[in-house]
This record gives sequence, structure tokens and C-alpha cells, in this order.
Amino acid sequence: MLLAGNQCWTVGRSDDNNFVLGDRWISRNHAMLQYMETGEFYLIDLGSRNGTFINGRRVSVPVTLHNGDEITFGQTGLNFYCPSIEPELSHTHDEIHDHTATATLHVRRMISVLVIDIRDYTVMARRLDEKVLSAAIGTWFRYAGEIIGRHDSWVDKYIGDAVMAVWIHGSQEVTQQSMLQITQAISELNQMTMQLHTEFPLPFPLRIGAGLNTGYAMVGNAGSSDCPDYTPLGDTVNAAFRFESSTKQLGLDLSVGEATYRALEQIGVDEETFKRYAVELKGYEQKVVTYGCAFSDLERFLASYESSYEPS
Repeated sequence: MLLAGNQCWTVGRSDDNNFVLGDRWISRNHAMLQYMETGEFYLIDLGSRNGTFINGRRVSVPVTLHNGDEITFGQTGLNFYCPSIEPELSHTHDEIHDHTATATLHVRRMISVLVIDIRDYTVMARRLDEKVLSAAIGTWFRYAGEIIGRHDSWVDKYIGDAVMAVWIHGSQEVTQQSMLQITQAISELNQMTMQLHTEFPLPFPLRIGAGLNTGYAMVGNAGSSDCPDYTPLGDTVNAAFRFESSTKQLGLDLSVGEATYRALEQIGVDEETFKRYAVELKGYEQKVVTYGCAFSDLERFLASYESSYEPS
């Protein structure tokens, strides 16, 4: 299995995978490997029946691969090999890499960053059989990626039991269509999460929290025009994570930045749906304005919006 020419590779028995393994213990869509611009490779189990293992330990959340790791899919064992740069070529490679990084990271774009975090994951992990936990969380990551993909974004990062998605806006103005897609994606992610206990014997229904922020960031594209892989940097990204954390202190489900709220106003959102708060965020000296709501408030707004645009 050569990991080249792509940013993401799927493994399974089905012919639609990048790597098809003829092992009856392997699920049709078993696992996924994803490359990040940081140089890291992530391994994500996609809710496989018989599990994915690294060095004999079952994968229950996305994990970073290291050179020499032993990976087991079903009963098929593989070794992950990421060779280091040859010493005599390192200088030339570094020059090329630095030049490329300089060229790409100085592209300033308007983006929206969404961070979704699974609530009470640690509590659930303590109460659940490892096999069930791995299958359930792997399925959640797969479903989350599919939902985000349907709404014109992609999973940019896996952080333990959380995912980060990015929408790149085509101009300085954020369109109504973009904001509608993002809010629909959040709603679908919530609904999918709440239904996961009907597929797996979870001790309680899963819940998520979400942070959304809009602003400028320095981005670089490590992918192709058909499969972009933007990696954003800057305060816009950091604040999205802080807004997600703020939902816990506010007792809400979704927290958005002020610029995001102004963009949401284009599709009719007002302070009946999102209440205004001033919160203390880690790393910020002064309180930051955020707008928060429960998912039920968001879904009522979307239902009202969709009904108002139904053809008469």
C-alpha cells in the first residue's frame, strides 16, 4: 500500500476503497488513513465490526501513526513505514519545502471554522465495552465526514473525540448560501449524533457541542483543485475552539463569533435564536462577545426558514 498522490485513503473489502483487502474479517468500509499538512498521518476506524488495531491496541478515536507502527485490519497485519529524508537530499528538500510553505501560507482568505466535540466521551468510554466503543465512535466519525462533505466542506483535523471543518469563502463577503449550508450541516450532525444509540448499545444518547467562527486566516492548499486540503492558521481558528469550549460554561449547544453572527443575520437569524453573551475565553485578556443557542433553537429557525421558501 503506497500512500502517495492523495490526502485520504480508505481500506476495506468493497471495491470502492482505495485499498481493497480480501479478508472476510474486514468490513466493506473498514478504516481510513488521512494525511495532514503538518506531515502527520491519522488512522481512523470507520465503525468496523472486527476493529482496527495499532500495536495490538484497538483504535477508538483517530490516532496519529508513527514510523514502524503495526496496523491490523481484521486479521490482516500491515506495517506503517514513513522513511526519513536521505541526509544528502535534506538540504535541497528543505529549501523546496520552505519556499512552498512561504508561497502558500501567505494567502489570506475569509473562512468559517466549525469545531464539533463529543460530550461526556470519557464517561461513556469507562462504561462501554471497548469493541462497542470503537465501532460506535468510528461510525460517528464516518457519518460526520459524510455530512460535512455533503455541505461543501471536509474534515480538516481530528482531535481526539472532536473534528474541525473549514469552509473557504470565495470572496470577502460570506454568502447566504454558505451560512445556510453550515447551519444545515450543524443540525444534521446533531441529529445523527442523537440517533447513534439506536445502532449501538450506548449507556446514554450521545451529544455534541459546537463552536463556529468566521474571519480571515492564512491558508495553504496541500491538495489539488479537485480535492483541496486547506490548512488555516491564526486567531480565527483558535477562537472557534474557544467558542466550542464556552458552550459548557453557558449551558448551550452552539456558540458563534460576532462576525459569524453578522453573516447569519443575512439568512434571518436574530437574537431570538442566538442570545448575546460576553464570555471569558482562555488566552484572551478581555471578555469576548459570542452568540449562543441550543440545537433546538437552531432547528426551529431552519424549519421556519425552509417553510418560508417552499413553493406555493
